[in-house]
Amino acid sequence: MFKKLILLALTLGFSISSVAYAEDAVGGDKSAKADDSKKALPAAQTFDINQSVIKQALADDVSADDAIESLQSKAIELNMKIVAHQPLSKELKARGVDAKRLEIFQFCNPADAHEMVKFNPIFAAYMPCRIALVEDEEGKTWLMMLNLDMLINSTELPADVKEIAVRVNDVLTQIMEAGATGDF
Repeated sequence: MFKKLILLALTLGFSISSVAYAEDAVGGDKSAKADDSKKALPAAQTFDINQSVIKQALADDVSADDAIESLQSKAIELNMKIVAHQPLSKELKARGVDAKRLEIFQFCNPADAHEMVKFNPIFAAYMPCRIALVEDEEGKTWLMMLNLDMLINSTELPADVKEIAVRVNDVLTQIMEAGATGDF
């Protein structure tokens, strides 16, 4: 049975560790304690998480505050509503945690969101669109967002829905670029 699971995993692209877990979950490891309260998780594909985001460093002459002002201004210009802002590092500092700067900005065009969710409600899990401002351990500040190309290119979408997704991706990229360069 183990050989069949390995062949299946290689065929489907699952990781070997997931296959071993799947074998244990179906009873392959007789030494494991039986616990009916725990449900077996399905085997998961592994991928390089770095490919799931697009990140851009702030230009040397752009402060984090300048970047925030620029991305907010560009969002308004491009008709992308700023629906939330979480200044997480301020909250952490209020709790006594010494944290580098971390802020998350959420953007949405309600009409586009409606059309995407109307096509498939699962798209609601990707909304609102986020751009994070993150200061790394070396003091460099970055803007990061989900790599929507990864989703757009790996999902079959009708032409009108794909057009919305591509447009939203373009708008978010413009917002992030404006923030990173300090442009309005």
